[in-house]
Amino acid sequence: MDTRTKFWDKHASSYAKRAISDIPSYEKKLALSREYFSKDATAIEVGCGTGSTALLHAPYLKQILATDISAGMLDIAERKRQEQQIENLSFQQATIEELVVDEPVDIVFALNLIHLLEDQEAAIATMKSWLKPGGVLISSTACLGDRMKFFKLIGPIGKALGLMPLVRVFTEQELLSSFQQQGFSIDTKWRPEKAVSVFLVARA
Repeated sequence: MDTRTKFWDKHASSYAKRAISDIPSYEKKLALSREYFSKDATAIEVGCGTGSTALLHAPYLKQILATDISAGMLDIAERKRQEQQIENLSFQQATIEELVVDEPVDIVFALNLIHLLEDQEAAIATMKSWLKPGGVLISSTACLGDRMKFFKLIGPIGKALGLMPLVRVFTEQELLSSFQQQGFSIDTKWRPEKAVSVFLVARA
């Protein structure tokens, strides 16, 4: 078990209890995402956590596979799925590198994830390989380099103390460049005023 998995397993219960800090922005991201949905669409979510967003999106899609590196997160997600009797959603423990995708999908979600990855360019390229031509990668990513550059100093300390996971610091423009270098075009970009996270819909 690597350090990332241990961190998220340890914090799964407290993460599940954490309230959404900005509900209007969260609901707008849900609505923007659903503009790309259809009842015939298939999807993958990576870094799904306790499954809250996947559970909300599932009724609007044909099938969704939601993955995470943390078994603790997925145990909570599966309990919620069973309680809500959602049948077109399944969960799987896997990293982006480990996940095997046999059939291309219409949509990939990477929500609050890309800034937590060691190699964002490789991850974006891998997720693009899962998409059908014209499919979309929907992401929400903290771009700390625009408004919280100091995090480059405190982030490694927090990680060394086990208080936080790896958090990479980059700007919105650097994130956009990472997508464009992998051949994506940006369909939708939205960032609430003063927010650190950028919501993107990128088309393969």
